[in-house]
Amino acid sequence: MADPSSYRPRPGDIPDSPGVYRFRDEHRRVIYVGKAKSLRQRLANYFQDLANLHPRTRSMVTTAASVEWTVVSTEVEALQLEYSWIKEYDPRFNVKYRDDKSYPYLAVTMNEEFPRVQVMRGHKKKGVRYFGPYAHAWAIRDTVDLLLRVFPVRTCSAGVFKNAARTGRPCLLGYIGKCSAPCVGRVSAEDHRELAEDFSDFMAGRTGTYLRRLEKEMTAAAEEMEYERAARLRDDIEALKKAMEKNAVVLADATDADLIALAEDELEAAVQIFHVRGGRVRGQRGWVTDKVEDVTTGALVEHALQQLYGEESGDAVPKEVLVPALPDPVEPVQQWLTDRRGSAVSLRIPQRGDKKALMETVARNAQQALVLHKTRRASDLTTRSRALEEIAEALDLDSAPLRIECYDISHLQGDDVVASMVVFEDGLQRKGEYRRFQIKGFEGQDDVRSMHEVITRRFRRYLAEKERTGEWAGDGDPSTDGSSEAAPDGAAPDGLPGAAAGPSGGSVNTLTEDDGRPKRFAYPPQLVVVDGGRPQVAAAQRALDELGIDDIAVCGLAKRLEEVWLPGEDDPVVLPRSSEGLYLLQRIRDEAHRFAITYQRTKRAKRFRAGPLDDVPGLGETRKQALIKHFGSVKKLRSATIDQIREVPGIGRKTAETIAVALAQAVPAAPAVNTATGEIMEDVEETAPETTAGAPGEPVPTGAPDERRGQET
Repeated sequence: MADPSSYRPRPGDIPDSPGVYRFRDEHRRVIYVGKAKSLRQRLANYFQDLANLHPRTRSMVTTAASVEWTVVSTEVEALQLEYSWIKEYDPRFNVKYRDDKSYPYLAVTMNEEFPRVQVMRGHKKKGVRYFGPYAHAWAIRDTVDLLLRVFPVRTCSAGVFKNAARTGRPCLLGYIGKCSAPCVGRVSAEDHRELAEDFSDFMAGRTGTYLRRLEKEMTAAAEEMEYERAARLRDDIEALKKAMEKNAVVLADATDADLIALAEDELEAAVQIFHVRGGRVRGQRGWVTDKVEDVTTGALVEHALQQLYGEESGDAVPKEVLVPALPDPVEPVQQWLTDRRGSAVSLRIPQRGDKKALMETVARNAQQALVLHKTRRASDLTTRSRALEEIAEALDLDSAPLRIECYDISHLQGDDVVASMVVFEDGLQRKGEYRRFQIKGFEGQDDVRSMHEVITRRFRRYLAEKERTGEWAGDGDPSTDGSSEAAPDGAAPDGLPGAAAGPSGGSVNTLTEDDGRPKRFAYPPQLVVVDGGRPQVAAAQRALDELGIDDIAVCGLAKRLEEVWLPGEDDPVVLPRSSEGLYLLQRIRDEAHRFAITYQRTKRAKRFRAGPLDDVPGLGETRKQALIKHFGSVKKLRSATIDQIREVPGIGRKTAETIAVALAQAVPAAPAVNTATGEIMEDVEETAPETTAGAPGEPVPTGAPDERRGQET
């Protein structure tokens, strides 16, 4: 635990102007980001008697090892820079609203030649119009099914669309009149885009225009005795009215507004948001957060606004935002919202009438969400703490291991050897720090040597980063302490205009900063867990000893009896089956195994897909794999005769002749891709892509936890 007085800057060195400040821990990781109208007054609050600080604030300042700041010219710039840094650094002590699910949106892909209506989740894309979010995807599909009768916009995937265009036959929706079938040329691209725009206008709340137009057309058709057409228009009107009834009018003046309500206790807060467009509730979402800092309701509202509108612009920010409490001060936040919308935004507390009544409804939803969250997760924090304490006690550690890294080796009968590294902090997954390794030094079923290599590579990187960060430490010179870098007067950080340079001295961040972020292997764990028994644990410990690292504990979890092995011990540590510590170790081990298996399968599939066999017509994956397994490589298959190729099960003469001709015409790829022959494979970055590690809010497949009993390990 650090003493805040050891890194407290002199009061005279802190500017009395707006700015954004960052607290860093001993490993140079940013743990808290804040903004202030006056940096001098705000930072002075952190360096008072620890007994007077809120427990969470006290925990933050004692975890930190330095503080730095950046001066800006206005509070609006401070608000924007604070949001950018929170998104960039993900500080552990900042309020972070977390979704327990990814909310679905109704999206219209106006960025395509033939716009498509579909359900979308995740990050928003440029050129796509979004409506929602909705609580359930089925609610979107019900609405779309009703509206397609009037607005027959394409809903099919790109593959279905291309197949229909190739065959000249539309899909079922085209035959029953719920798609205008642009794939077969029934409507032009311009007419189809106009349909998509009408659909979007209707979803945006401009419903009266279409109803009146259809009613006039129905009346005219009836007068001209076109009764079938009039009946069809009558049914269209009923479909539109039914779709509108799904969203009752809540504000009579057709208001566009977002209503935000909070329910909180001392430890947690739940936020609920109702999106009202055209007087109707068009979407709803909710978040829950741990109150890791001492914040007021107004500050929680400000954080919610940043989370909600930080990446939005234009119509996504409504004209009116109703909240239970106003941020202090409110003017910078209101100006920030106005800048994002491009026109005036009203941020206020409803006092009477329909808006106050609707706000009470939103507040009741927030209260129910908090109660449900606490019911479902009442034991989570307690359970995680107990699990870490049990692990520390079983392994005889000085303190609970807050950061645990787990490693697993995976291969297929000795080929495509890979390794995974997963990270758990405070008992929770830290997917952004997952890493994957490709083992090239040797092939074969030798998990021990592979484990030694992976641990060596990972902690060699750690030592290199530690040495690099150590070179930043200066003796009182702020330009060399790793937290600042001098800049010309009048320059501005991150493109902010007109920011003035802060004074020199102390841990101060002036106008252009060296952000000082350690690289991806810079954070050491308190505990290394390996998937395996005594040999794997010994290999991991030997790798750490060779690097001179003696402050990281090592253990292994053997699969057969779920025994915990320690270096140099003849007998394992046996934790009770009901132990929360054992359950946490199992979760970490299984996640490492899943991540390794996923990567190994990706490499294997790439190996089988690569090469000229993909160009052989009628040759599927099963027969391609049978050929590779029989001959060992594409190179040997290329030199085989037709009769030898026919020896492979499922390969006839005609297919063998086709394969021989295709291989004779193909130019061998360089380098070769079959690891079974010892040929070189392409290298990969030792990091996990977001799609493999799992995006925020998306479920991660658990995989088969016991596939090592087969051919995969």
